[in-house]
Amino acid sequence: MKSYQTKPKLLFLYTELAGYFIACLKKLSELHAVDIYVIHWPVNKEAPFDFKFSENVTFIEKKNLPGKLLQEKIDAIKPDFIYCSGWIDKEYLTQAKKFKKKIPLVIGLDNQWNGSAKQYLACILSRFTIKQIFTHCWVPGSKQRQYALNLGFKNSEILMGFYAADVDLFISMGDTFLPAKRNSYPHRIIFAGRYYKFKGILDLWEAFIEWQEEEPNRWELWCAGTGAEQPAIHPKIKHLGFIQPENFATLIENGGVFMLPSHFEPWGVVLHEFAAAGFPLIASDAVGSTEFFIKEGDNGFTFKPGNKESIKALLKKIASLSDDELLRMGAISREKAFTITPEKWAETLMNTLQ
Repeated sequence: MKSYQTKPKLLFLYTELAGYFIACLKKLSELHAVDIYVIHWPVNKEAPFDFKFSENVTFIEKKNLPGKLLQEKIDAIKPDFIYCSGWIDKEYLTQAKKFKKKIPLVIGLDNQWNGSAKQYLACILSRFTIKQIFTHCWVPGSKQRQYALNLGFKNSEILMGFYAADVDLFISMGDTFLPAKRNSYPHRIIFAGRYYKFKGILDLWEAFIEWQEEEPNRWELWCAGTGAEQPAIHPKIKHLGFIQPENFATLIENGGVFMLPSHFEPWGVVLHEFAAAGFPLIASDAVGSTEFFIKEGDNGFTFKPGNKESIKALLKKIASLSDDELLRMGAISREKAFTITPEKWAETLMNTLQ
């Protein structure tokens, strides 16, 4: 690793903050002697997370750095490393370009490769833009890795595992309630996400209601989130509103199976979180993180997005399993959660400072 007279200064030019990203920064600051700076967009009103910022990390809202103040702030930091959240923010790209061939410059990418005309155009333009600026591309999984390769990055220039859940937090929550679940397993499906059609929430509500009408049973559906879709009204569907991730204890204590039926989900860290909490998992195969956290039949099941009949069939499948089988599946999910961790995330970053 390169020798530094002072602690390396790491700068993140970020879009919308997320709790799992802050957990990774916290672990990075705990394990390594670095100074961390994060310039970021405002908090998304549709997902009003109450972030608990690490004292060892400097957070600055980009809106407080208008005009030349952004450039002046970055120049004052004198970063030894820059991470940029994709290429959506052109001001970020402009600032990163000034450090070309001087320090490691890492761009994030979470879009799955789908071979669209728009993506092929991005690959052509990348040779003259993105690839000319950045030394590395940091992606969460294999479908994003393929996109990075098509953008012109070599295998050695692609970093894996960018999205890492706060594994310690969710393992701890799962441990807290595991004894009670062994005694009496909760027969509740949990959904956590925004109430939008592309999240597959309408498919889930309709499938659950039809299942209850066809085969009345003791299972319930608890949903945590808000959004444009009006909540389905049913005696066995409970709507909890938006819940901060650190307050997921209610869901983990009372839930038995986690479902993410998204039509479109580049990654889906929430699947990783509930894997760490020890849940059997059901998700559409459009959810990127299924590649790491669901092994078909062992700890969960996948289905084609938008297929209501498949959702209903899997609800019936889950209901047919014994509590012991569900506990076994949850234990496998927990093991899979360690595939990606904030510790590994921090190590990946530090390895670029060579």
